[in-house]
Amino acid sequence: MNMLEKLGVAALHRLDPEQAHDLSIRALAAGLVPLPGAPVTSDRLRLRLAGLDLPNPVGLAAGYDKNARAVAPLMRAGFGFIELGAATPRPQPGNPKPRLFRLSGDRAIINRFGFNNEGAEVIAARLAARPKGIPVGLNIGANKDSTDKAEDFARVVRLAGHAADFLTVNVSSPNTEKLRDLQGPAALAALLQGVMEARDGLTAKPPVFIKIAPDLDEAALADIAAVAREAGVDAIIATNTTLSREGLGDPQKGETGGLSGAPLFERSTRVLARLSQETGGKIPLIGVGGISTTDQAWEKLRAGASAVQLYSALIYQGFSLAARIARELDERLAAQRLTLAELTGSGVSDWLRQ
Repeated sequence: MNMLEKLGVAALHRLDPEQAHDLSIRALAAGLVPLPGAPVTSDRLRLRLAGLDLPNPVGLAAGYDKNARAVAPLMRAGFGFIELGAATPRPQPGNPKPRLFRLSGDRAIINRFGFNNEGAEVIAARLAARPKGIPVGLNIGANKDSTDKAEDFARVVRLAGHAADFLTVNVSSPNTEKLRDLQGPAALAALLQGVMEARDGLTAKPPVFIKIAPDLDEAALADIAAVAREAGVDAIIATNTTLSREGLGDPQKGETGGLSGAPLFERSTRVLARLSQETGGKIPLIGVGGISTTDQAWEKLRAGASAVQLYSALIYQGFSLAARIARELDERLAAQRLTLAELTGSGVSDWLRQ
């Protein structure tokens, strides 16, 4: 971080976390945040993932810009791809405030937002108006009061799928009651069938990803891998936030919600490696959870990821982090004379032994 960015992060951390979150999006949309512009790229960093051309493998995870209010600036923030949302069919306010907590001592975040968003139609209109550039995906979810949550996912595809470069089925948020139940094999298969049918009804047919929880056991991961292969899922994102509080020291560790940030790194990376083994390289994986350094991004790739995503670390380090990690990955690949494809999955066995 340069001095200006350090001052900006410090100023935001003096505010309530959700106020700071909203202010940062407003500042981005107003052009007040210095951004690198074009993403870092090279022949070593460019990749094709699920039919998408990425200039580098460092993406923005869903949850930051839920309503696509700052799409164009985020496309200039150095990422190789970005994911917005989650979007639900109807607008909803989410859970009562406060619902976002900084665990500064643990370099972590707890949130229990509950899919607060302006609804799929509003978000789709903003997505459709974005400039050309890096791939932009939409994370999709279900309304809290829905009696048919699986149908909600298909409905978001029909309402907003035309505007996104990829769609991520979010069955792993811990903040919507019974949502994680949809990760079971029978429920997930039925849900994905509906999503795929809705996607196939679109003129443009964006690839479909699923995002899983880090709290699944080996049997559940095997089931998800099998269902994903059968359904024709284009990629799996591993992982969402965790319900675990293992190893935390911050006084706010008892808040309910999903934990993200540094404490999630090892748990999510072990799940990623196990999933890589289960899928056998047949489905691309995207690693997310606890990445705050180039070393950690490198380990996600070694554990089986073709690309990675950041979010919580940006709250502590600012938006220059994405470009810095991409640049340092490029330098390390060059120094070790490796390609991204050669790096991906090269350390799965190491992580499975941990």
